[in-house]
Amino acid sequence: MKTTSIWKKIAAAGLLMISLGGTGTLVGGCGYAGVAAAPDGTIVIARNDYFLAGLLRKMFVCKANGSQLVCSETAAP
Repeated sequence: MKTTSIWKKIAAAGLLMISLGGTGTLVGGCGYAGVAAAPDGTIVIARNDYFLAGLLRKMFVCKANGSQLVCSETAAP
């Protein structure tokens, strides 16, 4: 029976962790970096994607209408 070196097992596990972590970073996830509320009931949400170092940033301006939020997308500054 041929045994595998412990260093090869560690290297394979490290490579697997790096590749899965990189895939998770590129494929999904967005972080809501900021939420602010104004006295008139306007809520501003800044969304930063982790994909391409935040290239796809979006801003949403929401107004509370009873129990609903009516949001519209605006250009990011």
